[in-house]
Amino acid sequence: MNRRLLIDAGNSCLKWAVVEDGQWRAQGRSDYADWTDLKAHLTAATPCFIASVARPAHEQALAPLLAAAGSSAQWLTAEAEFAGVKNRYLNPQQLGADRWMGLIAARQRTREAVLVVSVGTAMTVDALAADGVFLGGVIVPGVRLMRQALQQGTARVADAPGHWQAFPRSTADAVESGIVAALCGAIEQQYARLAGASETVPHCLLTGGDAGMVLPHLALPAEQVPPLVLEGVDAVARVRMTR
Repeated sequence: MNRRLLIDAGNSCLKWAVVEDGQWRAQGRSDYADWTDLKAHLTAATPCFIASVARPAHEQALAPLLAAAGSSAQWLTAEAEFAGVKNRYLNPQQLGADRWMGLIAARQRTREAVLVVSVGTAMTVDALAADGVFLGGVIVPGVRLMRQALQQGTARVADAPGHWQAFPRSTADAVESGIVAALCGAIEQQYARLAGASETVPHCLLTGGDAGMVLPHLALPAEQVPPLVLEGVDAVARVRMTR
C-alpha cells in the first residue's frame, strides 16, 4: 500500500492530506493549538512530506509529534529546478517552500503562462512563464495584516466587521473594500505584466484561506484551487518515494 501524508504548514494554520494508492483519502486543516484531527491520521511507517513557512516554535512542536507516531518526515525546500519548473530566484533556496510547491502544482495543471496567487497571512503573487521559468513575484500583507495595520496606526478605525461596497459609506465598509481593492490591484497589475511577457493569455490560480474574498472582485479570469500547495507537495513526494 502506497500511503503518504502531505503537510502545508502556513503562518496561521496547518493544512494536510492523506494520499493512498494515488487517491486523496482525507484532507483537513488544523490550528497549531490543536493537533487532534492530524493525530487521527498519523500511522507508523507513513512518510510525511512537509512544506513549511511556519514559525520555528510550530515546527518544533510538529517534529516530535510525527516522530512519536513513527512517521518519517521530509521537510521540503525550494530547489533550482524541479519537474520543468526553473527557479530564477537570486538565491533559489530562499524562496518559500509554499510558493515553490504552488509553482510546481501550477506547472502540473498547465503548460501555459500562469499567475499563482496565495491569499493568506501574506499574499504572494508569482509569475510562471510558459517555458516553466519562475519569473519572480511580489509579497504584500494579507487581509488580517492590513486590518491590523490600520487599527494600530490610526486613531479612529475600529475593529468592526465591514462588507465590500463599490462606494463605501461607513468606515468599516471602507476598510474592507480598500483591502479587497489593494489585493485585487496587486494581482491585476502582475497579471498584466505577465500577459505582456507572454504569447498567450495567462491563467490565474488562487489558493489560500482568503482567496474566496478576493476572487469575486478580480477583473480577470481566475480559478480557486484550495489544495494547490499540497498538490505541489504530492508531486515532489511521488518523485522522492521512487528514489
